[in-house]
Amino acid sequence: MKKILFGWFLLLASAEGVSQPVQLSTQSYVSIITFGPSQEELYSAFGHSGIRVRDSLNHLDLFFNYGVFNFDQPNFYLNFTRGHLLYSVDVYPYPAFQEYYIEHQRFIHEQVLSLTAAQVQSVFKFLVWNVQPENKDYLYDYFYNNCATQVRDVFKRVLRNEVAFDSSFIQTNYTIRQLTDLYLHQQPWGDLGIDICLGLPMDKKARPYEYMFLPDYIESSFDHATNQTLGLPLVKSKKIVYEPSAEKFPFPWFHPWVVFGILFVVVTYITYRDRVRKKPSVWLDMILFFICGGLGLLLLLLWIATDHRAAANNFNLLWALPTHFFVFFFLFKKQKPAWLKNYFLMTALVSALLLGFWFLLPQALHVFLIPLVGIILMRAVLNFILLKKA
Repeated sequence: MKKILFGWFLLLASAEGVSQPVQLSTQSYVSIITFGPSQEELYSAFGHSGIRVRDSLNHLDLFFNYGVFNFDQPNFYLNFTRGHLLYSVDVYPYPAFQEYYIEHQRFIHEQVLSLTAAQVQSVFKFLVWNVQPENKDYLYDYFYNNCATQVRDVFKRVLRNEVAFDSSFIQTNYTIRQLTDLYLHQQPWGDLGIDICLGLPMDKKARPYEYMFLPDYIESSFDHATNQTLGLPLVKSKKIVYEPSAEKFPFPWFHPWVVFGILFVVVTYITYRDRVRKKPSVWLDMILFFICGGLGLLLLLLWIATDHRAAANNFNLLWALPTHFFVFFFLFKKQKPAWLKNYFLMTALVSALLLGFWFLLPQALHVFLIPLVGIILMRAVLNFILLKKA
């Protein structure tokens, strides 16, 4: 029965358009749904937000989801790489969404909004218009235009000055990077990957309004918003639909500290052995500089060849020098070019300065990388000394 009603709704919405949407009854209401984060996948670590429209008399219970993307869209992977990824809004039966998130042990909070009948109808009319094929897509941005900010923007766009958000409850002074870090304690490799790929724009102090790129802060901000028309708090009632039991996460032995720590000890031993026998382990240097140089080229391309604004001005390029990739090819040669000695000296100086000023840089480099930069420093110093004596 629910599927039939849902199909009926979509047919009606498509046929009649926004000029004659379904007239909601006096029993209808709009609510904000916040789903908790999950540690199953990196993309789900920040939670999710959406809008529910419920009308028991018209047998409607709909969830408008702004977090939809399609792998089959033209040039999906190219657009993703360039920062032109299109996301969409779509509509689903709410009970199916609720069941899914309960099954995956993610909390569900519902905030029923205090809106007039006219405001409820206006929001619903906009949402019906928004899910039409010609209106549903938007250009996604991790921090400024995502599935959480879109929820906020629906109400700012439809109700305009009738809704006022009061952000004075936010007393912290986090950067955008620090805000993302709050959700990644159980995702250390994901945290590291984000911190490597995203540059200085992540370290700007977030204005309170900008905190709302996170679903938790969408929920808190609606809690502190006002319906100016009614002179009442925007949230009329709040319901904890589902709250899973607290999970216990054992320490993951495949952790960046463990991996890089072991790697640092092993490379230190190899470097000491190379110094004693006065011959570098070329295979080690080839692997190290090939990987770091290749990563540097990727970071440079993300900065200059894409529209990923958060990837600009990336200080990780101080250790992942793109030139390392080309040095890799000269390490094959038995007779090394004369300039290579000076290159390793430059690399050693940059690495030493980077370690010395690590916590003073305007961009917060991830501490997991300190052993890796130490390895680069060791190998650069060794190669400089051996080439100088050659």
